[in-house]
Amino acid sequence: MRLRKVKNAKEIIDKCSFVIKNPENYKGNYSQLFKNNQDIHLEIGMGKGRFIYEMALKYPEINFIGIEKYESVLVRAVEKINELPLDNLLLINTDAKYLNDIFAHEISCIYLNFSDPWPKNRHAMRRLTSPDYLKIYENLFKNTKTIIQKTDNLLLFASSLKNFNNSGYYFENVSLDLASTNIENIETEYEQKFKKKGVKINYLKVTKK
Repeated sequence: MRLRKVKNAKEIIDKCSFVIKNPENYKGNYSQLFKNNQDIHLEIGMGKGRFIYEMALKYPEINFIGIEKYESVLVRAVEKINELPLDNLLLINTDAKYLNDIFAHEISCIYLNFSDPWPKNRHAMRRLTSPDYLKIYENLFKNTKTIIQKTDNLLLFASSLKNFNNSGYYFENVSLDLASTNIENIETEYEQKFKKKGVKINYLKVTKK
């Protein structure tokens, strides 16, 4: 998908109080940034922010951080959240490959919502559930590792199942049709579009002690 450039996106993001500048300076100390010891949940590839904003609104007892590497996408979330900022929600403009420079043993749950499937075999290691990324996530978690994934792409989903299994994760919930389950679900912008088209959503929740 080709991204449209947004005029003054960087300037808007830089001025935003809930976008963390120099996030590596807070590695291991995000509880101080939130000014509490609540669990921290992380969404990687948050897009325009609907999911993480609604989650933060619904669960004020949890702190949320959204990661998005594209300024032209993140700025849309910033514009939306600016209308009603939340104390338990912060954003970071960065690439997931740098997560070990930003966090250390302080995340309780990771959300991977409609990540780029990278369908070609030669790009498989770029998938956010590839063995390389799962190794990155290992150092982010505080205690029990919990990852929740949603995707419309069966190839990515099958690849994820294999990689999680090989990495010692326990499968708590697996579904090829999320809408047919009673799993509590907040929809992303992509998900809303897929739902209108009748596209089935794959869901996965895994944990590792």
